[in-house]
Amino acid sequence: MIQEGADSCVVEAEFAGQDEALDALLAEADVEADGGTLLIRRVVSRSGRSRSFINDCPVQVGLLQQVAERLVDIHSQHKSLLLTDPHFQLSVLDHFAGNGARLASCREAWRSLQDLRAQLAAERERLARLQADRDYNEAQWRQLDEAKLVPGELESLEEEQRGLAHAEQIKEALGRALSLLEPEGETPGVVAALKESARSLERIAGYLPSVSDLQARLESARIELDDITSEIGTLDGRVDLSPGRLEQVEERMSLLYTLLKKHNCSSIDELVAVRERYNEALFDATAADDRIHDLEKAVGEAEDRYRAISAELTASRGAAAPGFAAAITESLRFLELDRAVFDVAVSPAPESATGTDRVSYLFSATGREPADVAKCASGGELSRIMLSLKAMMARFIGMPTLIFDEIDTGVSGSVADKMGRMICDMGRDMQVFSITHLPQVAAKGDAHYVVSKSVAADGRTVSSIREVQGEERTMEIARLLSGATISDAAVANARALLSEA
Repeated sequence: MIQEGADSCVVEAEFAGQDEALDALLAEADVEADGGTLLIRRVVSRSGRSRSFINDCPVQVGLLQQVAERLVDIHSQHKSLLLTDPHFQLSVLDHFAGNGARLASCREAWRSLQDLRAQLAAERERLARLQADRDYNEAQWRQLDEAKLVPGELESLEEEQRGLAHAEQIKEALGRALSLLEPEGETPGVVAALKESARSLERIAGYLPSVSDLQARLESARIELDDITSEIGTLDGRVDLSPGRLEQVEERMSLLYTLLKKHNCSSIDELVAVRERYNEALFDATAADDRIHDLEKAVGEAEDRYRAISAELTASRGAAAPGFAAAITESLRFLELDRAVFDVAVSPAPESATGTDRVSYLFSATGREPADVAKCASGGELSRIMLSLKAMMARFIGMPTLIFDEIDTGVSGSVADKMGRMICDMGRDMQVFSITHLPQVAAKGDAHYVVSKSVAADGRTVSSIREVQGEERTMEIARLLSGATISDAAVANARALLSEA
């Protein structure tokens, strides 16, 4: 698309007119409508990247597509093959039946249903994983719960174990210390000796005043030693020489060490956290059951809503199909398919965003039993069917601009003339461009433009478009009639065609 030697390609179009829905779409995207004028621009760079603008405001390609769909419909060459597309067939019937609001509700119900189904599937998968691990998680949690874990317990047990393991040695040392401080029998102990010494100094304090200070120091030392002796006695009384208690402590420590190693923890606090995680996993499995129950209920309600809307669409399509088929049949007979039969079959289909229906277009050019249009219609017949459908859609969609790129392929003569008239009739309600090589169709236009290609001096191929008027317009119609050499008969025929138009 980018000319050799250029860095980018710019495509630009200006549209004029008012459309409330389009204005709302632009307002939602913070794009100024500019009084009903839209300037749309797309810039494609050689690197492959592109930029889109509406009224010089940068926009995403998605918004550009949404806006364009409300501005112009292009029927390109070979687009008649859309007749074989079930989605297109269904779309045209829905336009005729006025199912826009029902389709929007159906799509919303379908999205909601699919979302709920996805949530339900994910929750069931999660529950399956939880249940697969449930026995293991419960066993681990039970072992940790039965251990009656207490933060800081291990440090206390280690201290008690050290005391119990060396109880005899501790008892012997404490007893010796007590015996030295307070010996049994008549031998005075250290505390008693200090007390007696202090009394002796107190008796001579009146004669030698400096002795009072020494007496006070002795009394202080005696009090401190008396307190130490009392604490040693208390400790001695607490020392437990029970082998049974030592065994209990060591068994408890062994259990805690085993659990720490098993769960790769360094403290009882971490073990408590592990226990809570297993407990949460067990709770999650129960909660998942409840969540699945709620989701199953929600899915059931969503299915009911979706099926109710789908049933409305089915009824509407079934009611509209005969009238739609009759209208298309009438158009085809106007286009000289005098014995043509066009029918619409609505049949069940798998659930989708557009409901539970499949639409098939059936056609017969001879009036016999109609068959699938894709299998029995010729190229010219497909063109006439497609034009009839487009004419039908133009009345219901309200598209501002319609572009036909050789929709008249495969027809000629009076059929081409009638196709031209049908296209002109569509032009009463909308702007129609028809690209054609048929003089019968071209002559019907209000304005004529000639598209041509030429080679510039630098070797570049240049495409151009220009309006032709007056005699030049007559000559271009004559060129379509006779080819490179324009005969007088062709000119006369061209004048006749233009006068009839």
